[in-house]
Amino acid sequence: MTPPSASPQRPVEAALPGQGRSCEPVPADRPHVDGPTERPGPCLPGWAGGLTALGAAGAAVFLLWRAGVPPAGLTGWAPLPRSPRSGTGGGLWAGLTLLGAVAAFAALGLSRGRPGAVRVLSRCGAYRGSVRRTGLLWVSPLLSRRRVDVSVRHWRSRPIDAVDAKGTPLRLTVLLVWRVRDTAKAVYGVDDHGRFLREVVEAAVARAVARHPVDDFRGDGPTLRDCERVADELARLIAAEVRVIGLEIFSATPVRVEYAPEVAAAMCRSRAAALDARRRRAVLDDVLGTVAETVRGLSERGLGQMDEYERKSLVRDLTVSLLRSSAG
Repeated sequence: MTPPSASPQRPVEAALPGQGRSCEPVPADRPHVDGPTERPGPCLPGWAGGLTALGAAGAAVFLLWRAGVPPAGLTGWAPLPRSPRSGTGGGLWAGLTLLGAVAAFAALGLSRGRPGAVRVLSRCGAYRGSVRRTGLLWVSPLLSRRRVDVSVRHWRSRPIDAVDAKGTPLRLTVLLVWRVRDTAKAVYGVDDHGRFLREVVEAAVARAVARHPVDDFRGDGPTLRDCERVADELARLIAAEVRVIGLEIFSATPVRVEYAPEVAAAMCRSRAAALDARRRRAVLDDVLGTVAETVRGLSERGLGQMDEYERKSLVRDLTVSLLRSSAG
């Protein structure tokens, strides 16, 4: 999954309700997932941890110099005054140990926050907050950190098997644009939010496809070829399912709709026959319209006085002639 190059649309839950679509609304009583909700985690600016580490290291060097531990060559160096040589003892080593622990604690907490990445903090399994800040940060080393990608991502599904309203086996490929909105719910509400999302997409495709036929050879009713309608319906279904685990859906577009291999040849023949029948019907309508206009024009101009038999013969001859010319 990689971030898309273009900026996404508005989230589905904010954009769809006001569009006036005829899609069936999704019930609002979705199941509730117990778990924490994202809140800011404890962190400090990185300079605070860096200054603490440097201060502890400087204090340790000062104690060593005061005890006369540095070599004589360094103590005689011009910028460094002569050590008072107070000697070493238990207090010195205890102070050095404490300063070393402080310096290590401060240095280990330094980290770098990157755009699009959030650190979920926990201690002994308990949620302690999420850090969305970027740049140099200091987070307590006693807290466990889990990195969660919150950038906008797109995922292209494999061909998903489904059945339309007439029982025709199909295969759909869906392009999904999504992101993590609530990191606490995404981490603690489900074991693997990526796998959960893929399974929800497959279930939503099965539900949306079963409401309409893939093709309507005899009418102009809604079909699965209306990609905009199907995309809106898919996005609504998926967004309603994954909202409880903190995911945000921007779009779910069917990029490919095809028949299953076992029925593809038969359905293509049916579609070709339907298209040919529509073409013949359109040609016949045009021919009949032309014949009617011709006969009406002759009658209005008084160019021929015909009885009923002659009129029928003229209509028949004109129709046959125009149909032959159209077929040629």
